[in-house]
Amino acid sequence: MKFGIFYELQTPRPWGPDSEHDTIREALDQVGLADKIGIDYVWAVEHHFLPEYCHCSAPEVFLAAASQRTKDIRLGHGIVLSVPNFNHPARVAERIAMLDHVSNGRVEFGSGEGTSDIELDGFNITREGKRAAWEEGLRATVGMMTEEIYPGIEGNTISMPRRSVVPKPYQKPHPPLWVACNRREKIIEAAHLGLGALNFSFGVRAELAASYARDYHAAMDERCEPLGKAVNRNLAVVTGFSCTNSRQDAKDAFAAMKFFQHAINFYFNPGQKMPESIDLRASFGDGMQVANVDHADPASLGIFGSPADVERALLAYEASGVDQIILLSQVGGYPHDKIMASLELFGREVLPAFKERERTRPQRTPAAAAAGN
Repeated sequence: MKFGIFYELQTPRPWGPDSEHDTIREALDQVGLADKIGIDYVWAVEHHFLPEYCHCSAPEVFLAAASQRTKDIRLGHGIVLSVPNFNHPARVAERIAMLDHVSNGRVEFGSGEGTSDIELDGFNITREGKRAAWEEGLRATVGMMTEEIYPGIEGNTISMPRRSVVPKPYQKPHPPLWVACNRREKIIEAAHLGLGALNFSFGVRAELAASYARDYHAAMDERCEPLGKAVNRNLAVVTGFSCTNSRQDAKDAFAAMKFFQHAINFYFNPGQKMPESIDLRASFGDGMQVANVDHADPASLGIFGSPADVERALLAYEASGVDQIILLSQVGGYPHDKIMASLELFGREVLPAFKERERTRPQRTPAAAAAGN
């Protein structure tokens, strides 16, 4: 099982003049440490117009900065919004290829449709049309990355003449392809299209992850008509995370994750319009008071506890058959120094045994994984 870390660049109020700058700078420091301790992937989202919840509207820039601070960690778009109204396919192809070159071939290309009405309405995208638009946009991007001269397209959501899109990616035929999958039916669809499945349900327990893994691999064995030029047979799930010997720090991390969930519930509520003002921290109220989480179930949102607690929980995910567990710590204003300490403790006391098991079993290199081997 591989390991990743995940970034929304969450920046809750109250804001100071350097709040966004500090969030981004600290996240890059965390990615540098993650690379040092042996984390395999970093994933960065793309969202727009969602203050406090997500300030990561240009993940390609964040990941490019991360590429220059790291040596080995894979740089994951989790995800690029691939409906053409969000991002023109040619611009996506160009940015992915350039990032692949500056990182010496470490890019993972995740894509998705977008979910929140605030984002969809802001780019004049309908819920009814976004699935077809995503596929049209992604297929066009793959063609532009792999064909010397793209023949052009007159589609339902994009019109483009014959052009040569450069540069081409460093990885051939293209970086591994993934898609955001928050529901079982989307996981199965990813398998049928030969795409890696990024399950962003945030807090999927190992038992449910096991059923997702069974369904995903069975669906790919049953039918796989690759959308791209290579198959990426991988399922990843995301969970809240803190590795600490301090019970108080574990409670604080869980409370911060509760804020993250509160922000999701606000922005991704169907029909949500852009309000006149937004203060998610104020609307969260007493949810940030750690006394209120004493009798809650932290496992509902992730893994928070001692190295032994973390190892026990991760062993269940390893046994579930998922290919990657993505750890989410940068949430709810949880302090940077606590995140760094958590990563250091995890890297020292938990990760080595998982890395050794990964090292000694037959491995799929990124290129071989992309080829489905």
